[in-house]
Amino acid sequence: MSEAEDSHSTVLVVDDDKPFCAALAGSLRRRGCAAIVAHNFDDAMAEAEAWAPDRAVVDLRMPGRGGLELVAALRKLDPTMAIVVLTGFGSIASAIEAIKLGATYYLTKPAEPDEILRAFERVEPVIVEPPSPHAAKPLDELEWEHLQQVLTDCNGNVSEAARRLGMHRRSLQRKLARGRPNHEPPEAP
Repeated sequence: MSEAEDSHSTVLVVDDDKPFCAALAGSLRRRGCAAIVAHNFDDAMAEAEAWAPDRAVVDLRMPGRGGLELVAALRKLDPTMAIVVLTGFGSIASAIEAIKLGATYYLTKPAEPDEILRAFERVEPVIVEPPSPHAAKPLDELEWEHLQQVLTDCNGNVSEAARRLGMHRRSLQRKLARGRPNHEPPEAP
């Protein structure tokens, strides 16, 4: 390792999407970080034990043991590690759970490498403000939050979540693949 790399942090990048993981690790390396990649819970823990990174970027949803379990395990391995949870399936429930387990911050994909690096430096607590009781949420957004809460309760196990929701697994997968509903007005030209 060069002196320049020694002076910067070591980041463990964990995502089951291998091309995304490689691209993010490359971007972090170009910004002076040493980046280590892993694609599942077991590989991530082995790399963390071998390299002792001071930062980690963890995907929330992975096959097998999910990102929330990994956050808890990494926090137990090194209580000082800064952990940013990165997910394409963001919800208030999973964000709160990630922060409770020790994540430094929670970002939804797509997130720029500079945004991820800034998230590691956050020192103020993450505050998720509850919606006003007078502001009704659209039904599809309430459904999304409920699906995410049940999925979080099932540790990311889609089959178990579908069983608890009383729906077919493939129906749940289709709803999750659509992503979070967007109710923001379009920008004016």
